[in-house]
Amino acid sequence: MARGPLQTLTDPLTYGAVRLAGGAVNLFDIDETIPVLRGLGEVWARSPMNATRLKRAERNIAWCFPEWPRPRVERCAMDAYKRLFALAAEVAYSPSMLTDDGWPTRVELGELGCAVDQLLSRRPCLLITGHCGNWEALGSTLGVLGFPIHALYRPLDIAALDNWVRQTRARHGLDLLSKFGATEQIPRVMERGDSVGFIADQNAGPRGLFVPFFDRLASTYKSIGLLAMRFDAPVICGQAMCLGGPASMRLKYRIDVIDIIKPDDWREQPDPLFYITARYRRAIEEMVRRAPEQYLWMHRYWKSRPRHEREGRPFPEPLKEKIRALPWMTEENLGRIVERSAQDAREFAEAAEAKAS
Repeated sequence: MARGPLQTLTDPLTYGAVRLAGGAVNLFDIDETIPVLRGLGEVWARSPMNATRLKRAERNIAWCFPEWPRPRVERCAMDAYKRLFALAAEVAYSPSMLTDDGWPTRVELGELGCAVDQLLSRRPCLLITGHCGNWEALGSTLGVLGFPIHALYRPLDIAALDNWVRQTRARHGLDLLSKFGATEQIPRVMERGDSVGFIADQNAGPRGLFVPFFDRLASTYKSIGLLAMRFDAPVICGQAMCLGGPASMRLKYRIDVIDIIKPDDWREQPDPLFYITARYRRAIEEMVRRAPEQYLWMHRYWKSRPRHEREGRPFPEPLKEKIRALPWMTEENLGRIVERSAQDAREFAEAAEAKAS
């Protein structure tokens, strides 16, 4: 969409303000800045303007951790906002902090399994993470370690600011691919043997593939599984988790690989695409369970609903059998998925009725 004359005039001012703010932040030590931003995050979380999002975060947490008492749910929702605000400082400091010399003081390499061998094979890999910990630190560290990564992202509206972000990330071996035109770009990248990274817990819309995520159907991108099958590419699921808990005064990350989904794992599955998609969603769930306070619970991960819920029909038996066939699925979890689907169908119908009246 074309930008109007007002945007053309204000874009340079916005770019200058962002660069100035980033420079000002870097005048202070990050370990001093983050506690301040965490405090601001709590102020914003409690703001009346944020009441709807805070309640959404609390509802999401209460469903995912039904055994938690109410005070713990509320504390975790507050921690999510502290994490969001702290993340802004971490992103600003990242170019000067995660360097060839500086990364060992800020990053601890944890459970990596055979991920390094996969990345060294010069065959394409798909790298998956979620909105937990610091996904940018994950990509930057891999780049500094000599594993160039192509990461999918949404370009910023301000061209100068977008160019600056791309250039600073490129210095760490992190090549940002625009989500617009990714259909053509990603296959070319993978044909060269390069790896592509995705933040893969976003809502994929009504046309996504609905798989379990915390015992609730979540719309998930099909493209990752389709690329894995097309290129025989392993799917490496990992995260960069902040160490020390929400009150830590020293910023440090730990990188762990949660799961690696290899071609041999899906070839004999009755529905390989469903299996790959459900398994990487399960890996993201495990990332969240390791540090719930570092997940951005305010996002609408379960926004889109499957067709049977929108149309008020019973849970489809074929879908139930697909879920039951997943090797890690239990009857208890399956029952909870079906129960929540019925609840979501009722809520969808009530919302539609209220909108029509």
